[in-house]
Amino acid sequence: MTIASQHDSPSYNYAVVRQFTLMTLFWGVLGMGMGVFIAAQLVWPQLNFDLPWTSFGRIRPIHTNLVIFAFGGGALFATSFYVVQRTCNVRLISDGLAKFVFWGWQATIVAMLVSYPLGITTSKEYAEMEWPLALWVTVIWLVYAYLFFGTIARRRVRHIYVGNWFYGAFIVVTGMVHVINHLAVPVTLLKSYPIYSGATDAMIQWWYGHSVVGFILSVGFLGMMYYFVPKQAGRPIYSYRLSIVHFWAIITLYIWAGPHHLHYTALPDWAQSLGMAMSLVLLAPSWGGMINGMMTLSGAWHKLRTDPILRFLVVSLAFYGMSTFEGPMMAIKTVNSLSHYTDWTIGHVHAGALGWVAMISIGTLYHMIPRLYGREQMHSVGLINAHFWLATIGTVLYIAAMWVNGITQGLMWRAVNADGTLTYSFVEALQASHPGYIVRLIGGGTFAFGMLLMAWNTWRTVRAAGSEPLPHSLATA
Repeated sequence: MTIASQHDSPSYNYAVVRQFTLMTLFWGVLGMGMGVFIAAQLVWPQLNFDLPWTSFGRIRPIHTNLVIFAFGGGALFATSFYVVQRTCNVRLISDGLAKFVFWGWQATIVAMLVSYPLGITTSKEYAEMEWPLALWVTVIWLVYAYLFFGTIARRRVRHIYVGNWFYGAFIVVTGMVHVINHLAVPVTLLKSYPIYSGATDAMIQWWYGHSVVGFILSVGFLGMMYYFVPKQAGRPIYSYRLSIVHFWAIITLYIWAGPHHLHYTALPDWAQSLGMAMSLVLLAPSWGGMINGMMTLSGAWHKLRTDPILRFLVVSLAFYGMSTFEGPMMAIKTVNSLSHYTDWTIGHVHAGALGWVAMISIGTLYHMIPRLYGREQMHSVGLINAHFWLATIGTVLYIAAMWVNGITQGLMWRAVNADGTLTYSFVEALQASHPGYIVRLIGGGTFAFGMLLMAWNTWRTVRAAGSEPLPHSLATA
């Protein structure tokens, strides 16, 4: 949409968008590199170096937090600030607070990198930060919400574009579940205990944990999809009405799916069944959004032959459709009895993390970077093409290896002899998994190498731009 045709174009705050864009790329390279390293540790355990702070258990939270909050979060900060200004035709309401959000978030990531290897964590998945850091994140998030919704409140157009609805839901729900899950009683400056206990603590944790998946890694990035796919395709969104139905359906259902992480545990059976049922119903709005994005290319499919950025965006939607089908299937109790605690879960997570989140972020960054730095396109389209194939091949190798490993593990663990004893020992299942770990390492390394190509391409693009101001024609495109 070209809002500038109806109003005088304001001077947008692209400085904070540039900062978040570059740091998203930096943290992405670091986080995915860390993922390759811990994948190598599972192939060669000697890479733990017999040191506590380089052990798999301490480095893995660094990897997950870097890719979710530093890379994924950075992409959401960058794109939400970019989209809300352009669709509302108004500058962010405070440049100073925008700087605070940027530098505050970078300080948060650095604090994670320092504390987690030292074992200073709550041990909760995706919520490892101890209480001082959790409080700091809450302050940053409140300022971020004020910036985003305050900018919408001062918009110069009546309509609130649907992408902003998704970004807004991601901000509100993420803040809510973060606060509730981190409620704790501090004991020292670096240690606290949650106010919940036992099965209640587990239920609250996975209500939060799946909401991180649902509202950061799905709803937030769907806001990204609803702006950048039509932009890159040069077509309007296929069905604006479907996008609104999609929004209300997905935010209503997603927050109920968390208990499917706790099948066959001490959680009450009714809560497990509720999580399973909501997960199955969730397939409908998830695929509604995927279909809406795909159908936006009606009349523009030929562009995929020459536009590698559009390929990133469209293939990410394909992986989104696949992973949002796989998730509800794995939430069915009988399927979960095979998949739970196996590498199949790891494959599912990375089908979404690499195939959906990373690839739509990469495509979006490729779309934004030239516009942010006053260039017509990236330094090398050929490198974007190479990156696309590296990312796609790497993702397929990774998830296929984990699917095979996971099903193998599940079948071996449940196999019993006629006398009721286990057919296979755990070590035998581990030995059978080793080839899959090698393939995963190759796939992850391939994906990470593509990120290095992107970093080089971006550096050359930014360097060529120098200190030239953003042309008016690009600023209003």
